[in-house]
Amino acid sequence: MTTKRIPRRVGYQLTHIRRDVPRCDPALLRAYEGQAAATVHEAMGRRGALDPAIKPLAADMTVCGRALTVRCHTGDNLMLVKAVSMAGPGDVIVADMGSAVASGPFGEVLAVECMARGVAGLVVSCTVRDSREIIRMGFPVFSAGLCVRGTAKATLGTINHPICIGGEIVRPGDLIVGDADGVVVVPLEEAPDILRLAEERTAKEAVVMDRLRAGESLFDIYGYQRVFDSLHCVEE
Repeated sequence: MTTKRIPRRVGYQLTHIRRDVPRCDPALLRAYEGQAAATVHEAMGRRGALDPAIKPLAADMTVCGRALTVRCHTGDNLMLVKAVSMAGPGDVIVADMGSAVASGPFGEVLAVECMARGVAGLVVSCTVRDSREIIRMGFPVFSAGLCVRGTAKATLGTINHPICIGGEIVRPGDLIVGDADGVVVVPLEEAPDILRLAEERTAKEAVVMDRLRAGESLFDIYGYQRVFDSLHCVEE
C-alpha cells in the first residue's frame, strides 16, 4: 500500500527586519530641532501625543529624529539589542516592549553603544534601568519609569515595521519630537506642513506674549467673551 504524499504548503514568510525604509530630508530634520513637543502637537490638530506615562529620565532631555521602530516580546530585549546595532545618527529607537511595563531592557551598556553610534535617543513603552549613569552621559531616554528587572534574549520580534506605543501608531521614518512635556510622533508625509504650522504658531505666540507683557489680557486678545456669551454665562 502506498501512501500519498501531501505537498508542503508554503505560507507567508515574515520579514522580521527591514532595512529599506523612508528617510526624511536632513534639512527637514534639523528644522524640527528645538521645536517644542506641545507646539508640534497643537500644530497637528492635537494629534500624535504619546501617553504621558512615557517621560524623560531627566527634565532637560530632548529628542528629535526619525523613528527606527522595534517590537519585542514581553520580557525580552533581543530585537532591541539588534536595533541598536543598526541605528545611527538621527535615529530615534522607538520600542514597543510588550505588555509588561516593569522590566529593564535598556541600561548603561546599551546607552554607551547608542552614544558611540550617534543615536538621537530612545523612546520605550516600558521601564529602564541604570538611570543615574544614563543621565550622567546625557543620552535622551523617554520611558515609563525605572525597574531593575532583567530581560531574556530569546524571542524574535520585528524591526522597522509599524508599531503601537503610548496609544499612537509609529511607522519607520516618522519624526519623533520629545521634551519635558512628552513625546509626539509626526507622520513623515505630513512633516513639512506640520513644521510650517508649528513655526507659524510659535511666531504668533511670541506676538501674543509681547502684548501680555504690555498689560493686555489673554481673555481679551483671543475674544473668549464670545464663548461665554454662547454658553449663556451669568456673571454677577
